[in-house]
Amino acid sequence: MDELPEVLTRLNTRLEALETRVALLEHPSDAAARPAPAPLELPPTYIGSSSLAQSGATFAVLGRAMLGMAGAYLLRAVAESGSFPKLAAVALAIAYALAWLIWAARVPIAEWFAATTYSGTSALILAPMLWELTLRFKVLSPTVAAVLLAGFLCTAHTLAWKRNLTSIVWIADLATAVAAITLLIATRDLEPFLAVLLLMAFLSEAAACRNRWLGVRLIVAFAADLAAWVLMYIYSYPDRNLADYANLTTAALLAPAIALFFIYGISVALRTILLGREITLFETAQAIVAFLLAAYAAIHFAPALGAPLFGTFCLSLSIVLYATVFVFRGIYGPRNVRVYATWSVALFLLGSFVCLPPLWLASSLGGAAILATSSGVNLSRLGLAFHGLIYLCAAAFASGFLQYFSHAVTGAFPAPPEAVAWATAAAAILCYAIGGQIENTGWKSQLFHTLSAALAVGSAAAVLVSALVWLTTTVITPGAPHVAVLRTLTACALALALAWLGPRCRRT
Repeated sequence: MDELPEVLTRLNTRLEALETRVALLEHPSDAAARPAPAPLELPPTYIGSSSLAQSGATFAVLGRAMLGMAGAYLLRAVAESGSFPKLAAVALAIAYALAWLIWAARVPIAEWFAATTYSGTSALILAPMLWELTLRFKVLSPTVAAVLLAGFLCTAHTLAWKRNLTSIVWIADLATAVAAITLLIATRDLEPFLAVLLLMAFLSEAAACRNRWLGVRLIVAFAADLAAWVLMYIYSYPDRNLADYANLTTAALLAPAIALFFIYGISVALRTILLGREITLFETAQAIVAFLLAAYAAIHFAPALGAPLFGTFCLSLSIVLYATVFVFRGIYGPRNVRVYATWSVALFLLGSFVCLPPLWLASSLGGAAILATSSGVNLSRLGLAFHGLIYLCAAAFASGFLQYFSHAVTGAFPAPPEAVAWATAAAAILCYAIGGQIENTGWKSQLFHTLSAALAVGSAAAVLVSALVWLTTTVITPGAPHVAVLRTLTACALALALAWLGPRCRRT
């Protein structure tokens, strides 16, 4: 009875609103002159009933999921009792898990909680079932378990593709990653589950090229990298007890890391070159990790043939990247250009030091320095000119000129170096002369001119000191005081020459 006045007030308000609407329908000409009816406001009791309805739907979803788990336990009990053929029970259990996955894909998109719960139920049914059937009951071999896991993964991606169901893909990829890694370690059969993880990486990157499910890539990449590292860690040491592991050929040891590198390398190339998207921090880091894994596998498991092939591959890939970035201009965006240019330098240096003999190494680096500097001037690309500086420093180190310079200007005077060291000094002076054509328009160009001048002046100093010492040997045998005087004269002469030429050549 206490609520009767409130009820009567609500009824009176609704009757007045209905009368206003009927009057507007009977006299439409007066609609513009009449004020708009106030919107009906539901009392708090109705809002509470709506939230209660949503809570009821949530509890209903959770209740169905619990029933689904109870059904899985029932199937497990039937299979364990022996009253039913085990293979038939396995087939029924797999179909039961896939049915929950299909149900999750048929849920309306707005009901994301239900889709996530049902797909999680499917994963919680399948993953423990594969564990017990493989390790406890010995019904499935590791290969068959990996095939079933791959089937579950492909089914989830296929069902989620049409309506872009992100939650299903997250659950499926996470469950597959955890199940594959745990079964890989527990069964000690690495190849089948590595194949599953590589398949998951391929599907993830294929979806990323269509700009789908980008967030799950981090989990997928981590799982694939971890599995490849586990394989290399186990088989890297010949004195380790590998009685429980299969004997793998060199090709089987190399395949996972190389496949991982190609999956992520091709994905990055497609996204940045063909699709024109900006490379992300994840893609940069993952490409580097995959490359390092492939490099370690090639050099460690096939040292006789892997190192030369790996070095040749690095040099070839560096040339391709250089041509793509600076010649064909196939990469757009400042970040993409910086990343690809940095990779080009690193690959060329790595390939040169891995597969070239010392003489060819210094010569090729010096030639690359001249080519990069001249290309930077002709193409107006300051980045290429900086690459020339990097190659000059590497050539000075590889030829021994860097060590000779440090001893020529300080300490005991060294013996004359090989001819390739003098060629490196000449390359440094030539690169400075070529790079002088770059306009001095900002701090980057000023930094380039300063570093290039430092290399050229250092080379000139070593050449002058060596020439003066050689001329002195034609008259007397120079000792430490004589060499000190020659070094002082060289330093003073270079200082005066730089001070005089700098203002006149506009080289601050």
